[in-house]
Amino acid sequence: MKKLLFLVLLLCSTSLFAQEEKYQLSEDDYQNESVEMADTMRQSGKIYVVVAVVITIFAGLVFYLVRLDKKVSRLEQDIEAQGKEKA
Repeated sequence: MKKLLFLVLLLCSTSLFAQEEKYQLSEDDYQNESVEMADTMRQSGKIYVVVAVVITIFAGLVFYLVRLDKKVSRLEQDIEAQGKEKA
């Protein structure tokens, strides 16, 4: 019952995030080849800070996953060893 209620509330709430107004695209939008935000950040040198933060986060996630994999592998070996001792 709780799952059904949760599902109904979830489906009702998704309509709250829908856009009501559509953004009208013009020919200028299709011809635009520059990205103002990236150009501004590149000119001020802040793009390198953004890249460094993204790389740091990615490296942290990889490090965490490698450590987690080693721990799980060690636990699996311990469980297998305990199973062999009991048999």
